[in-house]
Amino acid sequence: MMKEFENIYFLGVGGIGMSALARYFLHEGCRVAGYDRTPSQLTAELEAEGASIHYEESAELIPEAFRDPAATIVVYTPAVPQEHAEYRYFVDRGFRIEKRSQMLGHLAAGKYVMAVAGTHGKTTTSTLVAWLNRALTGGGSAFLGGISKNFGGNLVLGDGPRLAVEADEFDRSFLRLWPDVAAVTSADADHLDIYGTHEAVKEAFSQFVGQIRPGGSLILKSGVDIRVENSGITVYRYSYDEPCDFYARNVELLEGGHYRYDIVTPDGTIAGCTLGIPGWVNIENSVAAVAMVWCAAKAEGTLLDPVRLREALAAFSGVKRRFEFYVNTPKQVYMDDYAHHPRELAATLASVKKMFPGRRVTALFQPHLYTRTRDFCAEFAEALSHADEAVLLPIYPAREEPIPGIRSEIIAERVTVPCRIVEREALADTVAEMDTDVVVSFGAGNIDACCEAIAQRLEPKSR
Repeated sequence: MMKEFENIYFLGVGGIGMSALARYFLHEGCRVAGYDRTPSQLTAELEAEGASIHYEESAELIPEAFRDPAATIVVYTPAVPQEHAEYRYFVDRGFRIEKRSQMLGHLAAGKYVMAVAGTHGKTTTSTLVAWLNRALTGGGSAFLGGISKNFGGNLVLGDGPRLAVEADEFDRSFLRLWPDVAAVTSADADHLDIYGTHEAVKEAFSQFVGQIRPGGSLILKSGVDIRVENSGITVYRYSYDEPCDFYARNVELLEGGHYRYDIVTPDGTIAGCTLGIPGWVNIENSVAAVAMVWCAAKAEGTLLDPVRLREALAAFSGVKRRFEFYVNTPKQVYMDDYAHHPRELAATLASVKKMFPGRRVTALFQPHLYTRTRDFCAEFAEALSHADEAVLLPIYPAREEPIPGIRSEIIAERVTVPCRIVEREALADTVAEMDTDVVVSFGAGNIDACCEAIAQRLEPKSR
């Protein structure tokens, strides 16, 4: 379908999902160009691979080769506003313009689509699905919402029909997908600037699972309350340790926050599994991923190989900024996580408390979006109060303009443990001066730019 276009132009090319698409088209031999607001490691890698990218909003900077509507298709992210100068240029001249989710839907045509949806947990789960596909079949492709450490990127190209994708609920993007097997890890209230109410969020998830192809399967986390009306699919429930179709049992904490456990499936038990990344919440994610590849194998008329599955789980390296350790010794721990919703913060802090019982936890948090801070300030404060102390950064605005009265202070004033607010530039120095034991940084903004500096300042404490 895309063969009619020689050129693909991306508005918001540096986004994690957009950059995977850009990389795909570069691999296919297309010319790729685009705009993003700020340079990043992702945009640098794309430029090194041949993409032409600029960082100033100006239609004059669109390369000449991309100004022909007959030869260029434009892909944009909903984070780009409708009044964006380059977006207006393409609209006014009749270019074919598609959202990232539409393009992903085109590329999924003809594949066995394995889609992971959820307000949290979907990136690690979909990345693990891609890794299990490769380990169990030698093939499989994926468009991921994070940087896989095993694959070294967010795009996986491989033989065979299996395609693992992260199905994003933002702007209802996941309604462009028609999966063969889908997992829903959570359906919490989020993106209320888009949806308005939690009920509208759950309704969108119901629409998404309604698009599972006849004969397909839904892997639904126990306790997730969404309406499922398609009679032509099989619904399986999964859980961390609650008996259902797929769950973990005999969970045993190992050194450094890793676990050994058994995975129960409808075919029997896969005993003695260990996951290559720590945290009890990742055990739950691994159960969902195993359920998905179990369904794919069943659709192919095969069974999972328990030996290869155990090897693949143990070899999984995780995703950048998901439970990512920088320092991990008995004297000092520092890890970074992408969590930016109160349920994610609470789950990660609960995991950390279980992994390091009796140790003091310091949470560093950069709120993401004014609307999310406004809607969930009390819930964020409750989650952060599970730590022993908290440090907040100012709100990262992303695509939003400031909202009067909405600042990090409205979270800090509700936190029930010692809490302070510092500027991002002062974060590493502030943490270095604190009496720390286990430190965790959270956020979907640019707090990750501080990770190396924090690690360098904390490393001497680890000896």
